[in-house]
Amino acid sequence: MTGLTDEAVAGHRIDPAEVARFVAPAALVIAHNASFDRPFAEAFCDIFVAKPWACSLQGVDWAAEGFEGSKPGYLAMKHGLFFDGHRAVHDCQATLQILARPLLRSGVTGLARLLEDARRPSWRIWAVEAAFHHKDTLKARGYRWNGEANGHPKAWYIDVAEEAQEAECAFLCESIYGRPVEPLMRRFTAYERFSMRG
Repeated sequence: MTGLTDEAVAGHRIDPAEVARFVAPAALVIAHNASFDRPFAEAFCDIFVAKPWACSLQGVDWAAEGFEGSKPGYLAMKHGLFFDGHRAVHDCQATLQILARPLLRSGVTGLARLLEDARRPSWRIWAVEAAFHHKDTLKARGYRWNGEANGHPKAWYIDVAEEAQEAECAFLCESIYGRPVEPLMRRFTAYERFSMRG
């Protein structure tokens, strides 16, 4: 997928101490799919555990801004940018250039929207013991399955903005459980969001 071969990476390594020195002054870590990237980064180097994170994939409502997709190559093309993907430096530079541009509908920059999202708390809500026949309903609503033994329930879950928390709990009670329940949930800030630690 990336074009990297075993020969290209042979004899090379990434030094966690050097990464920690590089990341230390960062006020915010941005990734275009932080749910995927943050657990890897935290497992590699402890510095990432203490940093706030933002996701340029989820933290900007690309569809509401008139974009038909949210992949970096597409977003770059819609902004008149082109880059050689699957190289870390190019991906990072392209993401920063995309975020620096005004969005199609609102005219504010993607970075402004991303920072708004990062500053707002969110809630992770778990649909614990939801009946199997509800899986398609949950998936269609944006729930994701956690099937790993990682200290979290083996259950469907969703992350929602603080203002949507009450409505999401009502949806679970009415449409999934068919009765009043107190869903398992946790409030997150940018310091915990996208991490599988908490």
